[in-house]
Amino acid sequence: MGSASRKTFLPLDPVTFSNESKAVIDFIADYYENLEKYPVQSTVEPGYLSVMLPESAPYCPEPLQDILEDVSNCIIPGVTHWQSPNFFAYFHANASTAGFLGEMLCSGFNVVGFNWISSPAATELESIVLDWMGKMLKLPSSFLFSGTGGGVLHGSTCEAAVCVLAAARDKALKELGGETRRHSPSNFRLIETSFSTGFSLSPENLRFAIEDDIKSGLVPLFLCATIGTTPSGAVDPIAELGKVAMEFKLWLHIDAAYAGSGRICPELRHYLDGVELANSISMNPHKWFLTNMDCCCLWIKEPKLLVDSLSTDPEILRNNASKSKAVADYKDWQIALSRRFRALKLWVVIRRHGLANLMYHIRSDIAMAKRFEALVGEDERFEIVVPRKFALVCFRLKPKVEEEDLNRKLVEAINSSGRAFMSHAVLSGIYVIRCAIGTTLTQQHHVDALWKLIQDKAQSLLM
Repeated sequence: MGSASRKTFLPLDPVTFSNESKAVIDFIADYYENLEKYPVQSTVEPGYLSVMLPESAPYCPEPLQDILEDVSNCIIPGVTHWQSPNFFAYFHANASTAGFLGEMLCSGFNVVGFNWISSPAATELESIVLDWMGKMLKLPSSFLFSGTGGGVLHGSTCEAAVCVLAAARDKALKELGGETRRHSPSNFRLIETSFSTGFSLSPENLRFAIEDDIKSGLVPLFLCATIGTTPSGAVDPIAELGKVAMEFKLWLHIDAAYAGSGRICPELRHYLDGVELANSISMNPHKWFLTNMDCCCLWIKEPKLLVDSLSTDPEILRNNASKSKAVADYKDWQIALSRRFRALKLWVVIRRHGLANLMYHIRSDIAMAKRFEALVGEDERFEIVVPRKFALVCFRLKPKVEEEDLNRKLVEAINSSGRAFMSHAVLSGIYVIRCAIGTTLTQQHHVDALWKLIQDKAQSLLM
């Protein structure tokens, strides 16, 4: 690149920004318009992209049109289309125009809000939006900034769980007088669930596991309960588990990543009965709340415990606002230092949709799941394996003894058709098919078409 072209190198020129952003938006709008023309699950082979792209990065700039053409020809074939209305495989990654606009604003400002002074609006909006969300979910005031707790936005519930686990560990060590206990992967307990409890965690089995660990010289300190498990959508009995946790002084965290959004609907709030006994709770608006990836809400009763465990205080970040303790420095509520302005996205989503439309969205997905569940029940060749609670239906084609792979073959046939994408789970040794309804563009006719596809493929297998 010569000196003349360097003089015109303007990476953030407002005119170019406006023109090229519009071109990308038009490209994405066209993608959504034609989304159903693509096979839902990508059909490429491993390594396909290295054959299509150059081995080295370009030396000179390339036109946006050329790049978008390569996105069409090279990238889209390798995309599994999570926004397709025929995507039923995993818990959804909801998208919406509001979520996209919020993401644009977040990327446009591009602030790094690690502490209050680095961008006061980023910190304060996050605190406000977390209280908004908490109130919509009817969380006790002990989890809110307007009460005695507080909240923070993370990238995922996995990240949130690691942070509160660190806080729980340090709290337990402090109570033990700082004595170090060994902790390794073998010290994590996966307590078996079964059909007898609908695959929810049994308080009795929890108690047995705790007592067994104590007899072995271990110190149980953390319990993670789930609202809407990934394999089956099961709901753990929070109130009963909370009582056991309190008895043995365990930190109780509630993972409501998937189904937590549903609690905005009054008829679903009972699934979190007993939440007042928990120490922390997390849910992912990017799953079922029309908020584009990524966005996880974490609430905690005693934020100081999180800060004590995760805080850093390098000289370069010291300032009067932080010293006053009158502000939240969110770098101390997470593992990483840097953080995005996620609150702006969630704020736009809530304001543009309003509680009424967000509840309609949840209820619509559940209604479609109920219809699918009914269709399965009407066909004697199939059976519902576990009761549906939200918008996940677990079912199977009834196999004969000698046809153990029947449902695996059915899933493969459905997915290879390109017309839908489904996944499976194994529950107490039984292979089940998961139908997770909730992609933003999914409508009733897509669910009906899915069922017809399933029936057709099942008939071919049974012939």
